Amino acid sequence: MNNLTPMFALVGGTTLTGLDWLAIALYFGVLLGVAWWVVSKNKDTAADYFLAGRNLGWWVIGASIFASNIGSEHIVGLAGSGAKDGVALAHYELHAWCLLVLAWVFVPFYMRSMVFTMPEFLERRFCTKSRYVLSISSLLTFIVSKIAVGIFAGGVVFGTLLPELHLDLGPLHLDSFWIGSIAVIVLTGLYTVIGGMRAVAYNDAVQVIVLIGGSALLTIYGLVKLGGWHELKTLCGSDMFNLWKPLVPAGQIATWSPVKELDGAGNVVRQAWYFNGNFPWLGMAICAPVIGLWYWCTDQYIVQRALGAPNQRVARQGSIFAAFLKLFPVYLFIIPGLICYALAKSGKIPALTEAFNQPNGSQGAFPLLVQHLLPAGLRGIVVAGLLSALMGSLAGVFNACSTLFTVDIYEKLRPKATQSEIVRMGRIATGVMAAIALAWIPVVKGAHGLYHYLQSIQGYLAPPIFVVFFFGVFWKRLNAKGCLWAMVVGFVVGLFRMLVDTPCTLDANFHYREGSFFWIVNNINFQYFSILITLISAVVMVVVSYLTAAPDEAQIKGLTFATATAEDKAVTRASWGTAEVVYSLIIMVFITFAYLYFRG
Repeated sequence: MNNLTPMFALVGGTTLTGLDWLAIALYFGVLLGVAWWVVSKNKDTAADYFLAGRNLGWWVIGASIFASNIGSEHIVGLAGSGAKDGVALAHYELHAWCLLVLAWVFVPFYMRSMVFTMPEFLERRFCTKSRYVLSISSLLTFIVSKIAVGIFAGGVVFGTLLPELHLDLGPLHLDSFWIGSIAVIVLTGLYTVIGGMRAVAYNDAVQVIVLIGGSALLTIYGLVKLGGWHELKTLCGSDMFNLWKPLVPAGQIATWSPVKELDGAGNVVRQAWYFNGNFPWLGMAICAPVIGLWYWCTDQYIVQRALGAPNQRVARQGSIFAAFLKLFPVYLFIIPGLICYALAKSGKIPALTEAFNQPNGSQGAFPLLVQHLLPAGLRGIVVAGLLSALMGSLAGVFNACSTLFTVDIYEKLRPKATQSEIVRMGRIATGVMAAIALAWIPVVKGAHGLYHYLQSIQGYLAPPIFVVFFFGVFWKRLNAKGCLWAMVVGFVVGLFRMLVDTPCTLDANFHYREGSFFWIVNNINFQYFSILITLISAVVMVVVSYLTAAPDEAQIKGLTFATATAEDKAVTRASWGTAEVVYSLIIMVFITFAYLYFRG
């Protein structure tokens, strides 16, 4: 077959019009112009490539943090979760308060130490071995979660919007999913490798405007098609609008109970033991904040943007601005998922009803709405923003991965490497990790929901990182041996659970023998297992620390609250004023309102 044939069939076989393609071309033209401008300003140094020369403005930092977060799992996965589970996962999206913790608690330590990476900060607080452990575990987490999920999300978008796209290369047949996945890697890797952190940050700032505006219009069009907010609540039912449905109803006894998922023929495809629902109250109360604080306050992927600020004031203002933007996803991605479900249920758009009758049809909720709801031209802009967001999320994690590998591992092994050599190695690392993530796609593709997969992987690997950072900053008595053993033990337990889950994820027909040890491990709710890992890591860190010598206070000077000097405190106090406090309080008011409103 002629390789051009699929593209011509594509235009005629979907709802994308010539006006849509023109809008897409114009949008990517703007991004190309921004990338070209950025490349022209680049310097061939590690500080410029990995941290944009530590010269990012607060609005770029905030927009980049937000755009990196919402790139793949939020647009595709969160809307799909909204269509399937309602607003339950809004608990994760209301973690804007975690960004305030970054702004007010961790920014002073990070900016004061002038580090490039989170493992580098951990080395200064504890030891070099802990830096290596965190670097390797962070790279693993990025590859099997953020990179793989980003590539998968790109495939989902292409598969939904461009279903007729295919390519035959001899014995190799690529459908639209795999073409989309590979295209996302190539396009993203191109401007990430060339432009580094500056290209990522400024492209993020552009796409945030399109994403917020386009998603808001999608929500408005959907509500108009349905007949308004009241009709949405009626069709979805109060349960889907209830943030607190994981809670045990009054008068009921909390019990463990098996939950079975059936296919179209009524066969059991998955069975798991849950504590009153898929998202139990105890898990949401403990596990969700642990994951949120790890992600927003200690994850290289996010914190690297704040590290690109010139000082504490700008880093704090950027983090607060990101917290404000973080208030939007509930209404821009979860609500459209509910709208898609309601439209499918009402039968007003038959194509949606047909899609929801397919296995995992809800995963494509957002692109389905774009395809069947928006007018020509506007549809093209939102599709372009959607693809750009997927690329932006991947670009951010590619840059974070290359920074971790190059600064924490390669530069340690080659201390005499030149700045040009370090940058070149960062570019090579980006390509290698993308290839590894591509091989992991079958695991993600078979997972129980995109967003559920992402949260479970993070739930298994994040707890020990949360423990060592938060305990390390607040508790000066904890030492390097306690940190190292907490991380090693915590990661081993988390990796064990992930490996136990993998066969079941790859093959829906695979089951461990009921009652066996592996069956029990596999069937414990991922949030409960995450809590278990957190407790194990915390106990190990405290016990080992107190069984060994206390750390040298000269070594940890300025790295904990108890060892911060008067000069450190004075610099931090001078970096904020009334405005930062007021904006932080306003954000907390909005979060409280959302929790009070979504009660079913």
